[in-house]
Amino acid sequence: MSLEDDLLEQRVKRTAEIEALGFRAYGQRFDFTHTVPEILAAENAKTAEELAASKLQVRVAGRIQTMRRMGKAGFFHLMQRGERLQVYVRSDAVNEREYALYQLLDMGDIVGVEGYLFRTRTGELSVHAEKLTFLSKILLSLPEKWHGLEDVEIRYRQRYLDLIANPESQKIFVTRARIVSSLRRQLEERGFVEVETPMMQPLYGGAAARPFVTHHNTLDMDLYLRIAPELYLKRLIVGGLERVYEINKNFRNEGVSTQHNPEFTMLEFYQAYTDYQGLMDFTCDLLKQTAVDATGSAVVEWQGHTLDFANIRRVSMLEAVGAEVPLRGHALVEAFERNVEPTLIEPTIIYDYPVEVSPLSKLKASDPAFVERFEIYAAGMEIGNAYTELNDPQEQRRRFEMQLELKAAGDEEAHQMDEDYVRALSYGMPPTGGEGIGIDRLTMLLTNSRSIRDVILFPLLRPEGEIGLAEKLRRIAP
Repeated sequence: MSLEDDLLEQRVKRTAEIEALGFRAYGQRFDFTHTVPEILAAENAKTAEELAASKLQVRVAGRIQTMRRMGKAGFFHLMQRGERLQVYVRSDAVNEREYALYQLLDMGDIVGVEGYLFRTRTGELSVHAEKLTFLSKILLSLPEKWHGLEDVEIRYRQRYLDLIANPESQKIFVTRARIVSSLRRQLEERGFVEVETPMMQPLYGGAAARPFVTHHNTLDMDLYLRIAPELYLKRLIVGGLERVYEINKNFRNEGVSTQHNPEFTMLEFYQAYTDYQGLMDFTCDLLKQTAVDATGSAVVEWQGHTLDFANIRRVSMLEAVGAEVPLRGHALVEAFERNVEPTLIEPTIIYDYPVEVSPLSKLKASDPAFVERFEIYAAGMEIGNAYTELNDPQEQRRRFEMQLELKAAGDEEAHQMDEDYVRALSYGMPPTGGEGIGIDRLTMLLTNSRSIRDVILFPLLRPEGEIGLAEKLRRIAP
């Protein structure tokens, strides 16, 4: 039997011993008065004398991070929401049954503690335990130094273990929630309405990408997981919802990298009666405030670089490429992606794209070889895409037909013809600006994360070879 299997068996037996004391091994409701972060924020600056005078009673719960037993007393640390608080247990301060429970506790167990706050002789803020409640038993061993789990394969595959072991991971996902909350608040303050559009679509569109295909048995029809919600959101603009947005999951059947996950989150919003210039101004305000709300500052550090979201520069694609002989179409975009994009570390807006790569964008009146489109870059990667929407149904049909020619020539990511979308435009869509911002990549920038997998709770991974835990538990079950 391996050491891991031996420890598993020992903990299963200890579970029975805890139950023999009259505790439920997998606990019950526990009404706490404070969280660990709340206690530290409110009480950590107080002196031993101040704590002794108030003798504040607390009920707190968490996971045991450390354990130190010394005769008839001992200490352990409770970890909760990425912060830890020491607990002091003495045999004459809790009843006999609860002290027996203390003797059976393992690192990783989840317990509730009731007692009063004080400072130890070494000056550490602690709870002097007067009552212990058992809440949940750990069966598997945490990493040896579980406050520093570094194996990225384990971190991504067993995110629960990463969140237990790495407080910084918890902070990343709390920051991600702040980012989404900030974007939602800012849009709603400007009169945008949050909507939902289909994830399964009979036609995929709104981007250049390969879709995932599924099948509806009852209707006996193939459907596509959406690659973008764009065409549905613009149908709503036609219908009179003049400012709409969706925080949406998209699915693209493409490669995996530090910047790409097949399932990802986007913010898309559409505003009637504006254009891409108006969206540039709005985007600069939006990203600046999001950075402030998420991190406390518009200036953030990312992998040794300083990114200032209060100063987003604007450069045309032609200016960025700087070719002596003007390039057109795909050649211009290829030169930009190869030579310029990796150098765009500071937040930058690149505007005016060739018509060939922008089938849903409005032509520039001054130069019909280009469209009114911009993308936002930072840290050498795209984080957003926006344009003045094409609202001429006849021109939109011509663009779709051009895309069909590219598809026939072998371009797997070319756009499909969407007859109903052309019909919607034929009822009249007001001049509109639309934009998509990648939540995952923006979170990477605002949390100093190198990989998109660091900011997605459950990134797509290859299946594991063997698990076998259920069988092991069956064999050692009492």
